[in-house]
Amino acid sequence: MKHLRYFVALTLTVTAAAPLSAQVESGLPDEASVQTALDDHPSVAAARARVEAAKAEARALGVGSHEVTVSGSYTRRNVDLEGNFNEFDATVMRPFRLPGKKKLDREAGQYGVTAAENRAEDVKHQAATLLGSLWWQWLGAGAEAVIDAQAVKNYEATLTAIQRRVQLRDAAQLEADQTEAALGSARLMAEQSKGRAEYARARLAAQFPSLALPVEAPEMPLPSIPEGGFAMLRDLVIERSHEIAAADAEANRVSTMAERTRRDRIADPSLGFRVFSERDGMEKGAGIIASIPLGGRHRSALADRAASEALAVQAEAAAIRFDVQEVADTDLAAAEATWRSWQRSREGMKAQVDGLMKMRRGYDLGAFDLSDLLLAERLAHDAFRSEASARKDALDAITRLRIDSHSLWIGEDDHGHE
Repeated sequence: MKHLRYFVALTLTVTAAAPLSAQVESGLPDEASVQTALDDHPSVAAARARVEAAKAEARALGVGSHEVTVSGSYTRRNVDLEGNFNEFDATVMRPFRLPGKKKLDREAGQYGVTAAENRAEDVKHQAATLLGSLWWQWLGAGAEAVIDAQAVKNYEATLTAIQRRVQLRDAAQLEADQTEAALGSARLMAEQSKGRAEYARARLAAQFPSLALPVEAPEMPLPSIPEGGFAMLRDLVIERSHEIAAADAEANRVSTMAERTRRDRIADPSLGFRVFSERDGMEKGAGIIASIPLGGRHRSALADRAASEALAVQAEAAAIRFDVQEVADTDLAAAEATWRSWQRSREGMKAQVDGLMKMRRGYDLGAFDLSDLLLAERLAHDAFRSEASARKDALDAITRLRIDSHSLWIGEDDHGHE
């Protein structure tokens, strides 16, 4: 019964009550490594660059696009009976924004910065979600690989014992053949699970190359209910959503620009100063000049288009609120469901191991044949794999809820703002 020691020890570990104060972080990489990996991700770097672009755009809107225009001309005039004359003129002109437009430009620029900052935080949030998901996929696959490798050892021990009995003419060769067939299936499963673990590690390493990974996946911890409970985290998902903050800021920006476009139906005037010299300076002059475009149907159409775009963006912001509401509710449902499933899986695993131990004793006493024992071994093996899968799903769902609520990796003070 030596080959049962692993199952019994693992059963006692997994079925032990998980204290509610236990921290999921025990199975996650350390905070500093995660932050470095997230900051180094190309999507996060691109989002930071877009924030700088938004700040430059805000500065440009603040100063305006109106620039000083300098124009001039030089002419050499020939007048009959009078001779040749040098003449020139120079004009300096600049458009000016009408009252209220500069304020709207500045507001639009600031809303753009706010939207870009929140989008950048949301990109980091999505990168954190990806890291968490890939991490638990790797640990889950690694746990299944460990279980399958142990199952191979168990079958090998069983086969050795039965082959010894065959040599002593205490068992038929058929029993050895049945055990060897079961061992072959176990070896195939072990190779497949090992391949899945290597595949999961490769994905994680490819997406986050700066995250130092051990060769073998760390052991998965026991899931636990975070402090405050799942429902509280669900509320924080909505309260701290960067998507909502970015959508609201973008809606405000577009609405501000729509008002700005409406005011542009009255065009900005241009004022300037002109000097001239004619007939070699015999005539000189200076004066102020002004011009203003007369807006027509084109400017009116642009204003109507901007107003419609503002309504569209506001509707899109409302739709994003629905999306975030859906994420919060599904995160809560997934965390609760996977938590309950894991608890049932460990109960079922303990029952299977208890049954296997009884089956082993019965087989040694001759009460059961080998096929019954091998079936019990396989069911116990499946129960351990099911528990590992359920544990991985619960840890993944809880981690996702904590990331979405900004309780893990995404700081509490980094929530959406305007």
